[in-house]
Amino acid sequence: MVISNNYSNRIIKPPLTTGNVQTGNPRNVNNNASGVNFENFLQQAIDKGSGVKFSKHAEIRMQARNIDLTQTQKDKISNAVSKAQQKGIKDSLVILDDMAFVVNVNSKTVVTAVNNSELKENVFTNIDGAIFA
Repeated sequence: MVISNNYSNRIIKPPLTTGNVQTGNPRNVNNNASGVNFENFLQQAIDKGSGVKFSKHAEIRMQARNIDLTQTQKDKISNAVSKAQQKGIKDSLVILDDMAFVVNVNSKTVVTAVNNSELKENVFTNIDGAIFA
């Protein structure tokens, strides 16, 4: 089939198709090859990105000082870091219950953690803000 275009006197040919054209319903495709639901995977990635991270040093300190945070406490630290970020704080001391955490606000990373027994007579340096969570 040949179609003539009156505007430029060129001949336009329709594209050739070879083989069978397969049609499918994309709603039936919920899982990838490994069986992981994309919606769940995306939500986990969003949740992971919204909270704070803990540096290796902070994890070691928390383990040594028997600091075990609940999800609620982690959420409070994350909220405190968000407030610090809004105020332009770069390195913050977050005080939560009977614990203190030094957090790099830009990377949302807890750098170190201190429990109640080590809070007494302790000096925190290299911070430019403190938040009670």
